[in-house]
Amino acid sequence: MRIIAGTARSLPLKTVEGLDTRPTTDRIKETLFNIIQDEIPGCYFLDLFAGSGQMGLEAVSRGAQYAVFVENNKKAAACVEDNIRFTKFTKETKLYNSDVLSALRAMEGKYRFDIIFMDPPYKQEFEYDVLSYLKDSSLLKENGIIIVEASLDTAFDYLPDMGFTLKRLKTYKTNEHAFIIKNQ
Repeated sequence: MRIIAGTARSLPLKTVEGLDTRPTTDRIKETLFNIIQDEIPGCYFLDLFAGSGQMGLEAVSRGAQYAVFVENNKKAAACVEDNIRFTKFTKETKLYNSDVLSALRAMEGKYRFDIIFMDPPYKQEFEYDVLSYLKDSSLLKENGIIIVEASLDTAFDYLPDMGFTLKRLKTYKTNEHAFIIKNQ
């Protein structure tokens, strides 16, 4: 796993050993960043369920102004911290080592994000819990986007009831990216 493009291009990143995390493959990461490339420069990027931190670090490498990482697992959080130091993005990043909902509450009033990316454990409905929180939150900027990496059988039929719209669904062989916007 590596940074694909930008100022930290080709730098290898550490990953957490074992099956606790499921790193996004370089091919899927590249496809995602090609889709959102125009949104990245100068943006505030939130990486929830960060794992190794590769998504937020890729965003900073490509010109994001700031990235915040949230990771509850202590080994994974240590991996994020190591990757932040290795890429020399210590001034452009912040790590919360806590559960996602506690971190979101702690960030309220401190940050506003252009892009919120989450890759929660599959089939545990964490994306539903996070979206339930975000529907009444000020963390997402007015024209911001939420990107959920999910299993292929994840349903998002509840989005309209929460005040969200599924703008795009990009399907891969083993998973998908749901691009979600808040209704104005």
